[in-house]
Amino acid sequence: MNTANLQLEGLLLAVAALFGEMRSNGSLDVTEIEAALDRAEQGASQRTTELPAANAEAIRFPIRFLREALRRAEEELDYQNLVVEIGRARDADAAIRTE
Repeated sequence: MNTANLQLEGLLLAVAALFGEMRSNGSLDVTEIEAALDRAEQGASQRTTELPAANAEAIRFPIRFLREALRRAEEELDYQNLVVEIGRARDADAAIRTE
C-alpha cells in the first residue's frame, strides 16, 4: 500500500477524533462542524469540475469520511467500517442518478 494512503488514513482518524472531542467539550457543536465540512466541500466542488471523475471522488473522500465519522460520534472510530459505509452511500447515490 502507498505510504501516503496510510498517512491519510491516520490523519483522517485524528481529525475525526478531534471533532469528537470538540463536540464533547462544547467547543463546537454538530452544526458548526457540518458548516466547516460544507465549506470544504464547496471548495472541493469548484476544483473538481476540471478533473476526471475518479480524481474528483478522491478529493471528496476525506470530507465524506469526516461526515460519516461525525454521524457515528458515539461509536468507536473504525476506518474500514467508515470506508465501507461511504462506498455504500456513493453506490446508492449513483444508482439514484441513473434511474
